[in-house]
Amino acid sequence: MEALLNQWLWQDRYWLPPGMHWQDMETSEGHYPLPRDLIFTLPVAFAFIAFRYVFERVLAVPLSKRLGVKDRIRIRAAPIPKLEDFYKQTNRQPSQSELASLGKHCGLSLSKIRSWFRHRRNQDRPTNTKKFCEASWRFVFYLAAFTAGLTSLLDSPWFWDHRECWQGFPKQIVTNAHSWYYTLELGFYLSLLLSVSVDVKRKDFKEQVIHHIATIFLIGFSYCSNYVRIGTLVMLVHDSSDFLLESAKMFHYAEWTKTCDSLFVIFSVVFLITRLVVFPCRIIHTTLVLSLDFFKPFFGYYFFNALLLVLQALHIFWAYLILRMICKFMFKGKVERDERSDEESEADEEEEPEEEDERSWEQRKGAINTKLASLSNNCMLNNLTNQRNLNSRLPKAR
Repeated sequence: MEALLNQWLWQDRYWLPPGMHWQDMETSEGHYPLPRDLIFTLPVAFAFIAFRYVFERVLAVPLSKRLGVKDRIRIRAAPIPKLEDFYKQTNRQPSQSELASLGKHCGLSLSKIRSWFRHRRNQDRPTNTKKFCEASWRFVFYLAAFTAGLTSLLDSPWFWDHRECWQGFPKQIVTNAHSWYYTLELGFYLSLLLSVSVDVKRKDFKEQVIHHIATIFLIGFSYCSNYVRIGTLVMLVHDSSDFLLESAKMFHYAEWTKTCDSLFVIFSVVFLITRLVVFPCRIIHTTLVLSLDFFKPFFGYYFFNALLLVLQALHIFWAYLILRMICKFMFKGKVERDERSDEESEADEEEEPEEEDERSWEQRKGAINTKLASLSNNCMLNNLTNQRNLNSRLPKAR
C-alpha cells in the first residue's frame, strides 16, 4: 500500500515545486511537515466527537437552562406501526393518493392520517436546546482556536509580511505549535463531517458540506505541501468571525434579542471585512501572485488556489444572505432569522394547520365572548338607565 501511494499519490511533481523531492524535506535540524503526520487527525476527530458528547450534556444543557432556553411542546404521534414503517422507509411527506391508500389500510380518515404525519415530522424537529448545544460547542472551539492561533502567529514574521510565507519554500521548518494548530483544526472539521448526519440540517446544508470537504482538502494538502505558513493565516481569518456567529445563535435560542442583535452586527462587520476584503486581497493575492516570485507553477499551486477560490465563492454566497439580514435589520429594527445557517431547510418551513385552526378558533371564541359580554353590559346599562329614568319620573307622577 505504501509503495502504491508513493507511486501514484505522493509523487514529487504533484506536491512540490519543480526540482524538489521528498528526500530534500528530511533533515535533522527540525521537523518538516510530512503526509504521514495526518494519520493522527483521525483519532483526534473521534476524540472531538466523544468530548462534544460529554460537553453538551454536562455543560451546554445546564447553561441553556440558566439562560432561559425554552423548547416548544409538541404533540407526539400515536404509535401506528404501518404509518411508522411508511414514514421511515418510503416518504416523510406522502402525496394525496398515498394518504388515501394509507387511510384505507389503517381504517383512519384522511384528516387523521395527514395529522399523524404532521405530528411525526414535528416530532423529529430539533429542539432549541439541541441547537443551543451545537452552537455552544462550536463557539467554544472557534474561540479557543482563534485565541491559540493568534497567540502563536503574533511573533511569526509572515503574520506581518506575507512575502515571508514563501522565503525558502518548501523547505520551511514547522513549529510544534503550528503543527498542533493544524492537527486540531483538521480533526475538528473531520468530526463535523462525520457527525453531519446527526447535526441540525440547516438551510445551507449543501453549502456547509461543500465547505467542510473543501476545508479538509485545503488543510490536508497545505500541510503535505508545506503551505503551513499561509495555511495558518487562512484558518485564523475563518476563526475570527465564526465564534461571533455561534455566540449570536446561542443568545438567539435564549431569546436575548438585544444581545443577539448586537453580536450579529459585530459578526457581520467582521465577516464582511475578513472574508470579502482580507481573504481575497491578502491571502488569495499572496498565493496566486506573490508566490510566483519564489517558484514556478506546479500542480499543487493550481490545486491549492482552486480550493481557495471555492471558499471565496462560498463567502460571497454567505455574504449575500448576511446583507439581506442587514437590510431587514435596518428596516425592521431587529434580526428575525439567521439566513446564513440557522434556518432548518425542511422543518421550519412546515406549518401546522391544526394548531393554527385551534388558535383561530380560540381567537374567534374570545371575540364572541367579548361581544357577548359587551352586549350584556349594554343590556345592563340600558336597564339601569331605564330604571333611573323611571325613578326620576316617579316624583313628578306623585
